[in-house]
Amino acid sequence: MPRTIVVTQRGLTLSLLLWRAYGQAGQTSAMLDRALALNRALAAAGPVLPLRARVVLPDLPAAAAPRRVVVDLFS
Repeated sequence: MPRTIVVTQRGLTLSLLLWRAYGQAGQTSAMLDRALALNRALAAAGPVLPLRARVVLPDLPAAAAPRRVVVDLFS
């Protein structure tokens, strides 16, 4: 489920916001495209997000979600 974030810091870009929310998985062009598709008005605002702007962050794709490998030492 997408979540909404309110911008409270000056100089914040959408790519930085995605990196802070998702880490390395948020730094793909696909994530940036999905975020811009959810927030059509942000492209017109310029590269720096305006203060108090509401930004809807997309969900991570299933393949990008971190996986945990379980090793069983006693089998």
